Amino acid sequence: MIKIYGIKNCDTIKKALKWLHDQGLDYSYHDYRKDGIDAAMMDRFEAALGYEALLNTRGTTWRKLPEDQRENINAETAKKLMSEHEAMIKRPLWQNSKGDYLLGFAPKDREALITFLKA
Repeated sequence: MIKIYGIKNCDTIKKALKWLHDQGLDYSYHDYRKDGIDAAMMDRFEAALGYEALLNTRGTTWRKLPEDQRENINAETAKKLMSEHEAMIKRPLWQNSKGDYLLGFAPKDREALITFLKA
């Protein structure tokens, strides 16, 4: 089964959930704020995608961090920050039935996304 991870008030997540419904795809939704994030989950995400891909550096939460914290980022500090500030994880994060992960919901990538999700 498809699993989508995100934050329910995120506009992209809202669009992605509607799109899944419109595609008639079965899925489950994991809301970071409601369902939580643990170290094992962050380890799986980071192992599959790398912390650089996961870390949302465009958001307000990132920009509010002290400059020295933003400049001295590595896998461990990034995972800790993302665990503490779920808005710092790029969204949506998809998981297909094989357990593979993919990030994003760009319109240009929808065909590839469908192929990934149906794998």
